[in-house]
Amino acid sequence: MTSPRTDSLRIVLADDERMVRSALRAILAAEPDLEVVGEAATGAEAVSVVRELTPDVVLMDVRMPGIDGIRATEQILATLSDPPRVVVVTTFENDAYVYEALRAGASGFLLKRAEADALVQAVRLVARSDTLLFPSAVRALAAEHARSRPAPPPWVAKLTARERDVLRLMATGLTNAEIAGRMGVGPATVKTHVAAVLAKTGTRDRTQAVIAAYEAGFMRDGG
Repeated sequence: MTSPRTDSLRIVLADDERMVRSALRAILAAEPDLEVVGEAATGAEAVSVVRELTPDVVLMDVRMPGIDGIRATEQILATLSDPPRVVVVTTFENDAYVYEALRAGASGFLLKRAEADALVQAVRLVARSDTLLFPSAVRALAAEHARSRPAPPPWVAKLTARERDVLRLMATGLTNAEIAGRMGVGPATVKTHVAAVLAKTGTRDRTQAVIAAYEAGFMRDGG
C-alpha cells in the first residue's frame, strides 16, 4: 500500500556510513519543506525501504556492500510504477561509477563534500525536475564516458528541428521558462517539446535524455 504524500518532500538516505547519514539528516531536517522518512545502510536495504515508504527523492551512495548504488537504482526504477528521483552521492565527480549510475536512471549526482546549501538546493531541483542538476558536470561526465554507437539510434532522425533545439538547451541546464525565452515561444510549448524529446529518446527525465544524446553522438555532431 502506497504511503500518502505530504506537502514536504520525502527523502530516503542510503549510505553504508552512519555518520554520513546523520550529517545528511541534520542538514535536511533543518528545512521546513524537507523530511527524511527513512534510511538504509546497503543497496538491498535501500530498495526495500524505498518500496515501503515511496519517497520523492533518494540520496544514494554509489558504492555500498552487496548491491551497490547503481544496481539499487536500477531495481528501484524498474519495480515501482511511480519511482522517486535518485541523486547519487559520491566522493569523486569524475567517476565511471557515477556515470553508470546516471545511465541506470539516477537524476543527478552530488559530492559528499558539498556545502549544506548545495545539498538542499539539489534535492529541490531534482524533485522539481524542470532543469538539469549541475549541467556542466553531467556534460563533462557524458563527454568522457559516453559509449559511442556504430550508428545513431533511430530516435535521432525522429526529432523535429524544434525538439533538437530543446534537447541542446536542456543539456545546458536551462529551465523550461528559460528555454522559452531563448526560443521566443511559450513555456507550455517548451513543455510539449520536452515531453516529446523524452518520449522519442525513451528516457525518464532530462538527465537521461542528455546522456542518451551524448551516447548517440547527437551532442558531438551538433545535433
